[in-house]
Amino acid sequence: MHGKSSELHVRRAKHFGGEISVPGDKSISHRAVMLAALSNGRCEIHGFLPSEDCLCTVSAMRSLGVQIDVLEESAVGPVRLLVHGRGLGLSAPAGEIDCGNSGTTMRLLSGILAGQPFAARLVGDSSLSRRPMGRIVDPLAAMGAQIAAEGPKGCAPLKIAGGGLVGTRYELPVASAQVKSAVLLAGLFAEGKTTVVQPVTTRDHTERMLDFFQVKTVTSGDEIAIYGGQVLESRDFVVPGDISSAAFWAVAAAAFEGSHLTIADVGLNPTRSGILQVLAKMGAHVADSVETDGSGEDRGNITVHGGGLKGIEIGGDIVANIIDELPVIAVAAALAEGTTVIRDAAEPRVKETDRIDAVAGNLRAMGVEVEEAYDGMTIRGGATLRGARLDSFGDHRIAMAFAIAGLFAEGETVITDAGAVNVSYPGFEDDLKALQRPPRKGEGGQTPVITSLPGKAAGRLGEAKGAGSE
Repeated sequence: MHGKSSELHVRRAKHFGGEISVPGDKSISHRAVMLAALSNGRCEIHGFLPSEDCLCTVSAMRSLGVQIDVLEESAVGPVRLLVHGRGLGLSAPAGEIDCGNSGTTMRLLSGILAGQPFAARLVGDSSLSRRPMGRIVDPLAAMGAQIAAEGPKGCAPLKIAGGGLVGTRYELPVASAQVKSAVLLAGLFAEGKTTVVQPVTTRDHTERMLDFFQVKTVTSGDEIAIYGGQVLESRDFVVPGDISSAAFWAVAAAAFEGSHLTIADVGLNPTRSGILQVLAKMGAHVADSVETDGSGEDRGNITVHGGGLKGIEIGGDIVANIIDELPVIAVAAALAEGTTVIRDAAEPRVKETDRIDAVAGNLRAMGVEVEEAYDGMTIRGGATLRGARLDSFGDHRIAMAFAIAGLFAEGETVITDAGAVNVSYPGFEDDLKALQRPPRKGEGGQTPVITSLPGKAAGRLGEAKGAGSE
């Protein structure tokens, strides 16, 4: 699978399970590079995700004068970086900064550029150029940045002339970790105190990582405050495996009768692990073992034993926690007995594509009865899925979610534009194949160990004994 125009062909699985280590967390990899770049010295980042999105952040920081060296490569790209921090002062870019498909890069970088005494222009691909940016323009402008969305309907490109920021109190109209993070990062450069008020709790990687780099934030209820002028102390950082990537395998194993799956060394931050609560509520046999490492992020192993799933209702505060997992949760709903109702989830309509529309259309093509609402959908599960030719719409999570659906479908499922998975999970196809490999003779029923961790090719099989997380 090479390039975004490629196809992924999937057939019904005869076996599914094993032990796998997924690539580094996408959200954390972005933030690690940005915060290390703003620190006062050199920082090693271990377990970096070499996806297209995260490499856009590396390229963006380099364009702002930050030296970033590659210390180690895996088969899919750089996984250990050395970032030479510049403190809070960056250099004006020579040209436009291309954020590719990465909304995280564009939104978080806007917060940093709002505090710089020069002008910059952020551009993205056609998909990113359709995603709303007004939600960061408003608070950054209120802090004193000159910022404008030059695209139609408040979309990219973004032009920012920063400097002279003053702390503000900003209430998020929509729960968004990216907007919260952009405002907090701008607050590093602002005079006085900057406070963000969120309607519901969103992923808190930025707050945890600022604390790790010894920048104090103060959280009280739904308010997070930061004082400007603090120095980020350079430190080495280890990125855990991405639970959003792990979610695809967890759903497949939960729905596959007789499956046994272990996902090793994955991030288990409580603001991200709602997928495990959803699967447990659906009747899945899921367990996790949480450890907290020195970076302030919870991490550990997830084990899943396959069995039947049942339909449930999903809505309210948990939706912000599972926003990226909703496409594969919808696939789980199609594989479950009974009806699943997803509500309070309008945000997926403004992701890489309209994910509600894309998911509903693809499920219908596979023979599933779906009723679409503006903020969710009702899925009647239990029907036999049929293979179909499905469009990923260039969206990595749609492509991977329907690759999982294809494991349970009659005939062949073909997903177009499947190279989009490289946005977050290079090596996905290799891991998909490896997890379907039955145990070899002499393995005593053990299933293969697959790793996408540093120094090993994604999908490469290790020995059943002795291999595992690194």
